[in-house]
Amino acid sequence: MRSYTIGRAARLLGVSPDTVRRWADAGRIPTGRDEHGKRLIDGTDLAAFSVALAAEANEDGDEAYSSTRNAFPGIITAVKLGDVAAQVEVQAGPHRLVSLLTREAVEELGLAVGMEAVARVKATNVHIDRV
Repeated sequence: MRSYTIGRAARLLGVSPDTVRRWADAGRIPTGRDEHGKRLIDGTDLAAFSVALAAEANEDGDEAYSSTRNAFPGIITAVKLGDVAAQVEVQAGPHRLVSLLTREAVEELGLAVGMEAVARVKATNVHIDRV
């Protein structure tokens, strides 16, 4: 599974790197270190944390703002495969986006929980770009 640096995780969560470091120091999000001592966050841990963070914001009454025809860089938090169709969820900061697409497209792109992705919204369609 892919791991993310503190800086990249911060961009995906829509906060500063210092905020992510504070959360890691407080034990809110687990980190490890690479062979050079750089802090890393496992993709599945970041995906779970991003969903929890968005739920906290919603409990506080914070509203997510969105606009059509935008690209929302984020992290894949769920992939549900059917026989023909699939559902992919992306958490992009406070925005949760869901895309319905073919199972073949999900497999071809290799989409999995913890991967970085960009959800593109146009009208009522959400397209997922693998990053």
